[in-house]
Amino acid sequence: MRRRDLMSFSAALGLAPGLSHAATPAGGSTAPGQAVRTHALSLLGEPALPADFTHFPWVNPSAPKGGEIALTALGSFDSFNGFVIRGTAAVGLNLLYDTLLKESADEASTEYPYLAQWVELPADRKGVSFDLNPAARWHDGRPVTAADVVWTFNTLRQHGRPGFRAYYADVTEVVAESERRVTFRFKDDQNRELALILGQMVVLPQHWWQGRDFARPLLDPPLGSGPYRIERFEAGRSIVYRRVADWWARDIPSMRGQHNFDVRRFEYFRDNTVSLEAFKAGQIDFRTENVARDWATAYDFPARRRGLVKLDEIRHELPTGMQAWAMNLRRPIFQDARVRRALVEVFDFEWLNANVFFGAYARTNSYFSNSELASSALPQGRELAILEGFRGRVPAEVFTSEYRLPVTDGSGNNRDGLRRALTLLQSAGWQVRDRRLVNAQGQRFEFEILLQGATFERVALPYVQWLERLGMAVRVRTVDPAQYQKRMDEFDYDMTIDSIGQSLSPGNEQRDYFTCEKAREPGSQNVAGICDPAIDELVNLVVTAPDRDELVARTRALDRVLLAHNYVVPHWHSRTFRIAFWDKLVRPERNPRYNLSLDWWWVDAERERALPDARRAL
Repeated sequence: MRRRDLMSFSAALGLAPGLSHAATPAGGSTAPGQAVRTHALSLLGEPALPADFTHFPWVNPSAPKGGEIALTALGSFDSFNGFVIRGTAAVGLNLLYDTLLKESADEASTEYPYLAQWVELPADRKGVSFDLNPAARWHDGRPVTAADVVWTFNTLRQHGRPGFRAYYADVTEVVAESERRVTFRFKDDQNRELALILGQMVVLPQHWWQGRDFARPLLDPPLGSGPYRIERFEAGRSIVYRRVADWWARDIPSMRGQHNFDVRRFEYFRDNTVSLEAFKAGQIDFRTENVARDWATAYDFPARRRGLVKLDEIRHELPTGMQAWAMNLRRPIFQDARVRRALVEVFDFEWLNANVFFGAYARTNSYFSNSELASSALPQGRELAILEGFRGRVPAEVFTSEYRLPVTDGSGNNRDGLRRALTLLQSAGWQVRDRRLVNAQGQRFEFEILLQGATFERVALPYVQWLERLGMAVRVRTVDPAQYQKRMDEFDYDMTIDSIGQSLSPGNEQRDYFTCEKAREPGSQNVAGICDPAIDELVNLVVTAPDRDELVARTRALDRVLLAHNYVVPHWHSRTFRIAFWDKLVRPERNPRYNLSLDWWWVDAERERALPDARRAL
């Protein structure tokens, strides 16, 4: 599920603060308190593209169709239903479906027409209506209707993953007003991102799902309306998507020049090392490289030296969020903040960056890193005023000291960190006896780090060694993706890796990450099990922020309180996309600022024909 963006209405056109548009209100007037009919929604200002735009600026509208691209996936799959907890969904299922609106990859928090041609905002801003494109068709030729939208919404909220209920909590009713017009009504006008969240909703065919249990996994290729359909598959091993030649949306402005490959094929591998070798052997055409060591050392092979394989680093402007070791607060061992801070003190990022990552990363010190939303220094101005309302309910250091992560000399001899950690542990009731860290009852401090794949073992194992110097007993357990997902959904772990993505305008998704309700709901994204009434209130303040300045202040306040609790041991981040691809692939001259997608790439037919002979010559 994508991270959501907040809305910022245009006061100049008489709207409640939050949602901008690029159209005149219904009836042609710009007076306050009137309904607004618009082609686009934007959070941070006016949409850059007018209603008569012909294509997104970064795509090649004349990109040739054809060719095949082979991509990699890790693990296995046993379902084509990615909307529910049960089962392991296949990759690429988003290619089967359309959404009401299309997010721009070059504008923050902006959406343009897709299934919906027009959007209408009522005068009281307590809802949104979408008028569907009359050309929209399912792959069986039947029209996409407002009834499909209503059924999809109600089904996702009732049977889908917990995140859907969190995102849609403020919708009170959805009504099909005609065959092509659907209206959502909100409980109030405070949740200003809600129209955009609904615009991002995938629409499913009600008639196809009748007689099928939506809450269960399935391996029947589902009916869609999107640019591809499933052509063939081998459960758990591969899946092939074939482009729909007569796709209804092929020439609408938000889709022109996109989805150019005739075939997208995904091959499954058991781990990243095997998938890298498959890429080097020419079995895979494209990969993003997330392992700094491999980026530095693994791409010196004949095809690369001959220019048949290209490497590129593409700068992006995305907030990098928080990747971290997450402690499961549902376990008693992690419920003392001093214990959590001790685990932070022991982690030697400088040594890892120098010896494992080839100096490729920056340390993450905020849940909203690489953005203006990150807290820094001491709270001031509006942020301080917000926090004053929580004094006595949040850690005192929020007001007195800047959150800082320990910094080492990178030698691997982190004595100062170990000393600070041991002092914290002793104050929390832990003592070292016979080289074992135990509590007053003689129980040893022990836990397990759960991993999905072997890649992170090279990071986890040094951390284990550092923790063992304190007398802890720490194990690393690597499991297959299906078992990992099951354990994550059931909160059956002590510590694991959490990756909390953020947008430029955080909103409803914060409820799924940080609130008490989601800490208790299996399958939610509250991995750490955070449950604190003050944080619940801060999250609600973020969701209901009336304008951009207030959003920034409230988000920084939330960030500062989350950091002060030391719920996680922060990792690192990169500010570039690292990609490797075989020379037959072509991309537009520039990449948009906020996304890396193959949707706007294409195949050079001449190079594709020549590539087999070139590979054999190697």
